Amino acid sequence: MSFPNFYLVVILLVFRYHSWILRSQELTCNLNDLIALNGFSSCLESDILGWNNSTSDCCTWTGVTCDNSIALSKRVVSLELGSKKLSGTICDSLAGLHQLRILNLSHNLLRGSLPTKLFRMQNLEVLDISDNSLVGRIPEEIHLSSIRYVNISKNSIFGPMDENLCKTSPHIQYLDLSVNNFFGEVSPALGNCASLQYLILKGNNFRSLPKGIFRLPNLRVLHLQNNSFSGPLSYGIGDLSNLVELDISSNSFTGVLPDVFGNLGKLQLFSASSNNFIGFLPISMLNSPSLTKLDLHNNTLNGPINLNCSAMTHLNSLHLGSNNFHGSIPHSMSSCKSLSMLNLGHNNLRGQVPYNFKNLQALSVLALSRTNLVNLSSTLKILQYCKNLTVLILSENFREEQIPSDVNLQFGSLKVLSIAYCELRGSIPLWLLGCNRLQFLDLSRNQLSGAIPSWFNMFKYLFYVDLSNNSFTGGIPKGLTELQALIDMNISLEGPPVGFPLFRTGIGGATFLYKNIWSFPPTLDLSYNMLSGPILPTFGNLVRLHVLNLNENHLSGSIPESLSGMRNLEILDLSNNKLSGKIPNSLVQLSFLSKFSVAYNELYGEIPVGGQFMTFPYSSFEGNDGLCGGIYSQCPHEHTPIESPGEPMTVVGSQFGYGVATGFVLTITICFVSGWILPREAPFEQGSIQDTLLAARGKSSHHG
Repeated sequence: MSFPNFYLVVILLVFRYHSWILRSQELTCNLNDLIALNGFSSCLESDILGWNNSTSDCCTWTGVTCDNSIALSKRVVSLELGSKKLSGTICDSLAGLHQLRILNLSHNLLRGSLPTKLFRMQNLEVLDISDNSLVGRIPEEIHLSSIRYVNISKNSIFGPMDENLCKTSPHIQYLDLSVNNFFGEVSPALGNCASLQYLILKGNNFRSLPKGIFRLPNLRVLHLQNNSFSGPLSYGIGDLSNLVELDISSNSFTGVLPDVFGNLGKLQLFSASSNNFIGFLPISMLNSPSLTKLDLHNNTLNGPINLNCSAMTHLNSLHLGSNNFHGSIPHSMSSCKSLSMLNLGHNNLRGQVPYNFKNLQALSVLALSRTNLVNLSSTLKILQYCKNLTVLILSENFREEQIPSDVNLQFGSLKVLSIAYCELRGSIPLWLLGCNRLQFLDLSRNQLSGAIPSWFNMFKYLFYVDLSNNSFTGGIPKGLTELQALIDMNISLEGPPVGFPLFRTGIGGATFLYKNIWSFPPTLDLSYNMLSGPILPTFGNLVRLHVLNLNENHLSGSIPESLSGMRNLEILDLSNNKLSGKIPNSLVQLSFLSKFSVAYNELYGEIPVGGQFMTFPYSSFEGNDGLCGGIYSQCPHEHTPIESPGEPMTVVGSQFGYGVATGFVLTITICFVSGWILPREAPFEQGSIQDTLLAARGKSSHHG
């Protein structure tokens, strides 16, 4: 080839390559992918922000990712539309995305059944359709040859798994079926998924486990909580040597815990709470070097607590509450230097808190309620050395002891303090002032007396105060109406998670369970004391308050109009006091009020109408003879009542009747005497009344 011809060929190739580059830069997504996405969109009842169906380049749409390495056209490889408030159904057309590797439609409002074609996408690696309203069965035949991650949790799906699941999907590593409607036996097919590392089945109605589950060599996480599993826990658990987390809580397992923890050398979390386990703690468990969290609360386990802290060097959370453990709190527990959360409450323990507990410098949460402890003064002197202590629950101990008044006690990190149901004597101690981070204080059900201190407004973060069922006297201090957290702070206060459930026993023995101490509603409870004086108008400043209980005291005066300022109030109980006057009409503005009572006071007048007041029962107002109106009794409107500082005065009454009758008799008598009705004889033969009066006057002068 001559040089000119070669040069011409090179020029043509350059132009051709350049035009190919220009065309490749103008490429849009594959036409089949565009059709599939439009079909998916047509089944939705809501628009997807960032989707422009008039644009052919779907790769620019929100949540759509394309693979730009393909020369001829861009293929959609990822569709991530989680938490987009999508509603409607999932169309089969999505299966037209043949190169799709990631599909995330989680946390939406999708409903309907699962499309069969969705489970036959050969390139799909991640499928997340969790937290929707999907129903029906899992498709019978699943062919997801590339799948690694499947999450269909928090729906209403049921049915057996495909027996060939592990053959057609050999690479699956993560399977989450939690919070659905599955029941019966866990599918034996799962025992053949050799690659499975995470199996999460919580929140269903499964009743039995196939033995094959215990042969999964790579299983790291097994969550079976909140199902209907029963019978003894299989010793096969010990064969899952790679387990890191095992949670079987809230089932009906029985018998003793198998002593297999020596084989579980990687196990960090074990929770078997809320079952029916009995017997002693397994020796291998008490010597496990890998455990970091152990939760066995709410069973019937017994015996002493013989923790080997020299071996359990990584243990940071221990919950053995609500069992039948006996003996004293072991001194050796103070050697668990990593322990940050400890709950031994509701057991048959006895004695005192060991002196060596002051060495638990990592301890942040300690719950020892109802453990027959004695010597509160010693307990507080020891625990003040735990400088990171944030939550301290000591309720139902120390019967009839004196609350310590040592001003040198220091709990600078404390946010939660409960020493309730102890029948403690004394007054609110001054050392509490040093707890300047306090958010939650419960001293209820004691025998504390004296006045409530005025310095409560020093607690910047305090949002929950329960001083009920004591013997406090005097007035309500203004400081309680100046709590900054209840005035203008966000009540979703920050704090470390407690790590285990907390209980609060109400009046009548009812027990309330809260997952976290900060889920208690913002509260002021001063009920069942001997407080007197008025309800302070400054209560109206507590905008963030949800519960105000002032019942069963000796409070007097009127109900302030300003209480309507507590606009988040849900419970207001002012019953069984000596309150007078009218119920302020402004209280109808409390739109969240669900419980209201002013029963057994000295109130009068018309009950407000409107708002939540139309929903309150008669018992909310009974015991006030002067109240009327609403849906309870008709108020008289014939005469305008004249009010006085005391009882209401009415114009028409018994005194008015006596006056009318007396006036009538006097009028008739005068008429008779004057002769207007019947003629009478004159006192003299001749003369008139004037003559008689003149004669009488003259006679009087003569005698003068």
